[in-house]
Amino acid sequence: MLFLGPDIQMNLEEFRLFRDFVYQHCGLHFTEDSKYLLEKRLAKRLTLHNLKSFKDYYYLLRYSPAKDQELTEVIDLLTTNETYFFREDFQLRTFREEILPDLRERKEKDGDLQLRIWSAGCSSGEEPYTIAMILLDQPWLRNWRVEVIGTDISQRVLQMARQGIYGESAFRTTDEACRQRFFTLEPDGRSRVRDEVRRLVTISHLNLFDTSRVALLGRMDVIFCRNVIIYFDLNGKKKVVETFHQRLQPNGFLLLGHSESLINVTTAFRLRHFKHDMVYQKQSDVPGAGGKG
Repeated sequence: MLFLGPDIQMNLEEFRLFRDFVYQHCGLHFTEDSKYLLEKRLAKRLTLHNLKSFKDYYYLLRYSPAKDQELTEVIDLLTTNETYFFREDFQLRTFREEILPDLRERKEKDGDLQLRIWSAGCSSGEEPYTIAMILLDQPWLRNWRVEVIGTDISQRVLQMARQGIYGESAFRTTDEACRQRFFTLEPDGRSRVRDEVRRLVTISHLNLFDTSRVALLGRMDVIFCRNVIIYFDLNGKKKVVETFHQRLQPNGFLLLGHSESLINVTTAFRLRHFKHDMVYQKQSDVPGAGGKG
């Protein structure tokens, strides 16, 4: 069987226009090896708008009255959103068994009975809902003010997150007891997150490069940003990690994906060794390490 590529080809000049435009908007970085990926994923938008070239589509994105909505469609097409509940369980065990007790001890000492956690790049919602389920299993948090904020740049996956209804592929590492407690079965066989979980979680659209809007989130105790910064180049990583540093409380925690590292990115965090994993913790007194927020 022959594989037929897109009818309209993207030349190198057009690729560079799109690459730079997307990068300036949200930091997603595409090398020249990605030209065919962009060509393949965006071809349907050219067909929809009856355009004859990618340059015409680029001008539509820059100057059309509907450019903001069209850019939303582009970001949805170019972002990968594969996730599931209780992903990277070794890290979640560290969060449950060591990070939360650490935060509890410090906050109770200060009389600060509130906990704010940000899932940056929350995709279709499995991560923030997982965090909320873990928090609901902590009896000591019952009298605390608890917030879990999930954000993503893709409107398509955020719509799924707000619905909170999932098929079997989302439960590949979820035990039956957890499913019984935190989900209800829908008539079509999918599972809906219970309201007690949803009440802890806020889902919002956010571009991590939009520093003014990120600042509105306020300060966080923990930031989960797993398998997101791998899509940024070094300058993009530095910008986003600086933002995380500003948003974290003193000694707050940053949890990255297992393949991600802050080596050559920043010295504003120390790598803290726990029993099951290593996690980045904000260094509060490093000169030049992050600004005020």
